[in-house]
Amino acid sequence: MRENQPKKTKAKLILENKETFEGILFGYPSSVSGEVVFNTGMVGYPETLTDPSYHGQILILTYPLIGNYGIPPDTSTNSINNFFESDRIHVKALIVSDYSFEYDHWNSNRSLHDWLYENKTTALFGINTRKLTQMLREKGTMLGKIIMNSDDVEFYNPNDKDLVSDVTFSETKSYGEGSKKILLIDCGCKNNIIRSLLTRKVKVIRTSANNNFPINDFDGIVISNGPGNPEVNKLLIGKVKKIIESKKPILGICLGHQILALAAGAKTYKLKYGHRSQNQPVIDLFNKRCFVTSQNHGYAVDTGSLNKDWLPWFRNLNDETNEGIKHKHLPFMSIQFHPEASPGPVDTSFIFDEFLEKV
Repeated sequence: MRENQPKKTKAKLILENKETFEGILFGYPSSVSGEVVFNTGMVGYPETLTDPSYHGQILILTYPLIGNYGIPPDTSTNSINNFFESDRIHVKALIVSDYSFEYDHWNSNRSLHDWLYENKTTALFGINTRKLTQMLREKGTMLGKIIMNSDDVEFYNPNDKDLVSDVTFSETKSYGEGSKKILLIDCGCKNNIIRSLLTRKVKVIRTSANNNFPINDFDGIVISNGPGNPEVNKLLIGKVKKIIESKKPILGICLGHQILALAAGAKTYKLKYGHRSQNQPVIDLFNKRCFVTSQNHGYAVDTGSLNKDWLPWFRNLNDETNEGIKHKHLPFMSIQFHPEASPGPVDTSFIFDEFLEKV
């Protein structure tokens, strides 16, 4: 199908180092600001744009042609069974090289432009994303703003903010049936984490990261992915310290990995430009097996800050950063990558099975 082509309104991306890129607006026409990051994945823009871990960020997709398969329908409101990873788009804005005004897929019912407009999300195409990405790789992630006409906005640094409170589930909800009850602490949880647990026949109780949770009512705890600087979440880190004291099985994923590490006394640090892709290679340090993983994070755990009770579990083969930890004796584990993928490879889905064996 061919959509009605939006007007070719020009706008500028201005980085904090004063570098400027001019492009053409699509989606919702507005000036916005955020942290500029890039994702090198080749597919999965509906899942990527609805991942809460991107909250507060202007996302560059390095794959050159975006929009050619449109957007699938919302099968049900606020359901984990639709085609998205949450109930809304979380990026502040989208930047692509070439936008396809023609889209075709058996399951698409609208264009990417229309979907972005419905969600009041700004986008630019006609940008030299190769040059822009090379700049971010060399100089590191930067703040940026998209300016249309003379409607200027201030730079916005999401890493200074409590982003988890913006994206965490506002209520407690139960999913599935099973003899084992898993408490899912929602820091900005992707729907496929819940789906991955439900396929393993457990009952999942999803609750806000801001809630106080009765730990003794559950057989295991999962701390989900989410956006931003993990050190900002001091109250949640304190709650996870109490969970550690209870000795209940714990699985941390992405931000949850960092939160667990901080609660255990380790440190985290900001990466130069983060890991945002579907092809990050990691090695299991216990059995030397390698896996290709889906990742989306800007911070990492400092392996050298782990105390004697914890062991590094996975390591990134590109930059040697930490990708997982395990407790030597107790049923605590966490990974920096996404075993549920969506989008990306499912090579590491066995992590859920290993966790549930502990439960």
